[in-house]
Amino acid sequence: MLQLYSYFRSSASYRVRIALELKGLPYTYVPVHLLKDGGAQHSPDYQALNPTELVPTLVDDDGHALGQSLAIMEYLDETQPEPALLPPDALGRARVRALAQTVACEIHPLNNLRVLQYLERDLKVTEAAKADWYRHWITLGFTALERMLANNLATGRFCHGDTAGLADCCLIPQIANSRRFATPLDAFPTIRRIEEACLALPAFQRAAPQVQPDAG
Repeated sequence: MLQLYSYFRSSASYRVRIALELKGLPYTYVPVHLLKDGGAQHSPDYQALNPTELVPTLVDDDGHALGQSLAIMEYLDETQPEPALLPPDALGRARVRALAQTVACEIHPLNNLRVLQYLERDLKVTEAAKADWYRHWITLGFTALERMLANNLATGRFCHGDTAGLADCCLIPQIANSRRFATPLDAFPTIRRIEEACLALPAFQRAAPQVQPDAG
């Protein structure tokens, strides 16, 4: 059975959990606490599994350890093609990847745990300033994402068409993080509409942070 090394609040892990649930793939959840005792992701055992010391890590049935959420989700799509996370046409796939990467490569890296810890521990940034930093990058990224979604006929009930896919897997965890930091979302009606559609699906509900084994 697949093994997913995950932290309940990690948005990158959350993405992969959604993908696994959308595909109906059973997996064993292996918690990696990112905060306790300095962070389990920095332990020698986990570093041997994933040299980046990040979550998630997916271990497949043959024992191969895969890192990076986007790479993992595309691997799942290639090895378990139905239901697909990417559309069948090249233009559609490029659009979905662009939406997903706007979140995973433009917004999230500026706001992930190690960046926030560096701001606080090394640069001595206050909690208020750290929260402002977080909200700034979310707002900037979501402003672009809202335009990409609202102004494209390919947007349907979900980010691309009427089936949840790769872009939705990335969007929903980022919205969850934005709400944790009280980021105003009134200016993003398309994003909020897609969020509502996604959260109505059992797959997204099963992948939610608050229902994971290590939530608490």
